[in-house]
Amino acid sequence: MRKWLMVGAGTNLVLGVPAVVPIWMVWYLLSNWPLAALGWTQAEPTENDGVWPWFVLAGPVVLLSGLAWWAVNRPLRRRDEGGGGLYWSVGAAATLAPTAALIAASAL
Repeated sequence: MRKWLMVGAGTNLVLGVPAVVPIWMVWYLLSNWPLAALGWTQAEPTENDGVWPWFVLAGPVVLLSGLAWWAVNRPLRRRDEGGGGLYWSVGAAATLAPTAALIAASAL
């Protein structure tokens, strides 16, 4: 069980490097429109194109990244004998690790 969990974590860590781009796109979209409307973030003052171009640009990128992530992880999950929740949680955390590292590095 641990062997396939570690393989999955390593694979997701590698997948997390290109996943920085779609994660950033989702954050930019959320922080400029719904979260800014709620007052939780401050919208970018030069952003005046509206939300539609972001859906057109970010939608396919995020969709293809999510499908690629799922397609890679599905066979690995089948080989893992542990609980599915543990595998998917470790996989998601490992995928988000490069983005978290960049955020932490930019805060220094």
